[in-house]
Amino acid sequence: MELTVLGLSFSLLLILGVPVAFAIGLSSVATIIAAGLPVAMVFQKMVGGMQVFSFLAIPFFVFAGELMLYGGIAERIVRFANSLVGHVRGGLGMSNVIGCTIFGGVAGSPLADVSAMGSVMIPLMKKEGYDADYAVNVTTHASLVGAIMPTSHNMIIFTLAASGLASVSVLGLILAGLVPAIILTLCNLGAAYWVAVRRGYPIHGNFPGWLEVLKAFGAALPGLFVVVIILGGILSGAFTATESASIAVAWALFVTVVVYRTLTFQNFLKACAKACKTTGVVLLLIGISNAFGYFMALYEVPQMTGALMQKISTEPWVIFLMINVLLFILGTFLDMAATILICTPIFLPIAMHFGMDPMQFGIMLLINCALGLNTPPVGTVQFVGCAIGGISVGQVMRTIAPFYGALTLAMLLVTYVPQFTLWLPNLIK
Repeated sequence: MELTVLGLSFSLLLILGVPVAFAIGLSSVATIIAAGLPVAMVFQKMVGGMQVFSFLAIPFFVFAGELMLYGGIAERIVRFANSLVGHVRGGLGMSNVIGCTIFGGVAGSPLADVSAMGSVMIPLMKKEGYDADYAVNVTTHASLVGAIMPTSHNMIIFTLAASGLASVSVLGLILAGLVPAIILTLCNLGAAYWVAVRRGYPIHGNFPGWLEVLKAFGAALPGLFVVVIILGGILSGAFTATESASIAVAWALFVTVVVYRTLTFQNFLKACAKACKTTGVVLLLIGISNAFGYFMALYEVPQMTGALMQKISTEPWVIFLMINVLLFILGTFLDMAATILICTPIFLPIAMHFGMDPMQFGIMLLINCALGLNTPPVGTVQFVGCAIGGISVGQVMRTIAPFYGALTLAMLLVTYVPQFTLWLPNLIK
């Protein structure tokens, strides 16, 4: 009875367009009332879910990303990427892919990535004769790589959602995401080049020479150095993963204010406001999802889901495929943080039962969630890209297949070839 109330009330509220955080909270309250338990339990679970020291990393990583977004780092990254591959057919699209990947590494947010890089690259690509749908698809898909880069606050959320189910360190998950990030980038480059060749996009200019590449790299290096600081500091033991987020903020301020001198006071206030808003939404989701997760554990939702899947098949590859499909579907309706918090307690035990490592599952989950950000009806990354490109979502969706196919291929490689995610963490260990 209580589980029916939980599922139906949550689904109904989502259909009615209630924001995810409130849908989770109200469905939890409805379940409490149906079970005859004190309503105060929901608020106790909410507060307890947010009172975790490791959560300090979330606002700091978000703030660091916003400072880099408003501090002019994107333009230097674009110049560096364009100097590398701008002379190839469809080179501006490939420059876009490399630029988005690099900026995603320092910002750690697909939404910040598409906002910063899209505002620079999409108008430039349209000006150079590229179709708007191509420019938007390249940008939005390349920006998704930021979800599994070292500064991604979604990695912090996953490690905390997995606590109690498996031991997953933030450092281990960061290392596990590096090789898949390279695979995603290569797949995006392949899709961008293939579409450019098929459409006959022209070649713009010649290779500027390695000296110009080095100059462009030198100009972008201070902004890129944040990744080196985070990984080097954690691996050397100089600071923890949580402390690394505050180091990222300090470095972002230093680079944008002292080195580049591009961060104005007005943009600093905008970065502060945006970081506060994003942090508030994420922490509210975390707190409310803690209560929601309590009921899922209480009424054995993971066990029931696993039993239902095993009735369909007991082959691990089939189970993993079903998990991917379900995660993708849920990711199209839910925000990334909500999907992580709701789905991890359900699917992680099932994946582990069939032999998948928790770190491998975490990267697979994050890629699925990232794809959801680029898929209607909730696809926030796609909506931002379409708004910048001045094109409708329907027009973009008609030509999205090559890019979707490229990222799906990368996701399947991560799912079925464990070495891609586990090789580097095991090597460091």
